[in-house]
Amino acid sequence: MTVKILQTKSGVTKFQVLIEIAAHQPNVRQKEIAAKIGITPQAVSEYIKELVADGLIITEGRVRYRITKEGIEWVLENAGELKRYACFVMEDIISHVSTWTAIAREDMNAGQQVYLKMENGLLYVSLTEETGATGMLISDAIAGEDVGVTDLRGLIDLETSSITVSKVPRIERGGSKNVDLERLRILANSKPHIAAIGVEALIALRKINVTPDVMFGTNESVIEAAYHGLSSLVVSVDEQVSPLLSRLENENIEYELVDLTLT
Repeated sequence: MTVKILQTKSGVTKFQVLIEIAAHQPNVRQKEIAAKIGITPQAVSEYIKELVADGLIITEGRVRYRITKEGIEWVLENAGELKRYACFVMEDIISHVSTWTAIAREDMNAGQQVYLKMENGLLYVSLTEETGATGMLISDAIAGEDVGVTDLRGLIDLETSSITVSKVPRIERGGSKNVDLERLRILANSKPHIAAIGVEALIALRKINVTPDVMFGTNESVIEAAYHGLSSLVVSVDEQVSPLLSRLENENIEYELVDLTLT
């Protein structure tokens, strides 16, 4: 069996679920697996169904599963692939990223040591605001300018991102006229990044004088923002909510769902 987990977006999560089943067989608690790897119990259930269908685990009754010989072989094969991939990232990619681009907090000069911080999805450097990551400037910069940073040391802390998906009805069910605008206004004020999916969502936002940051390619935009520690509000027409939630679960990104329909 040759199934390369890194060639599929949900492959790594599927691998994690199988590892957890193997570690706790035969009694498998889906809620515990979900909590450990950061997805919903419903998503764990769907992955288990796939693993059974693929012959990687067998079921011995409700919540009782065992990994098969094929499952063990699949784990070993893909564990080796993950190790090779990690080596590739460390040796061939990270080692070549010698200069990072950041935004200067204040005027600074080439050769100075600076502190790095991620804020609202952007990397900033400061001479005085101490953080867990430092670097050296490669050129002079004035406050607000882009500047190159090299010789990074330590870890750059990312803000904990959260995604709120708010559902609005299609035009056949009232569209923006049937949206709880006051609740939408509260949600919009709580997130720095706002996205819209569907005309009904766009008009609902316009009614509270909010212009979305993105309307096209929304799913990828909010996922990329989350990877940079940026929280998002996604206002989506109801029929597009399920595909978005599936993408978020496949990427192991936590979210909350809010229904803004009035009636």
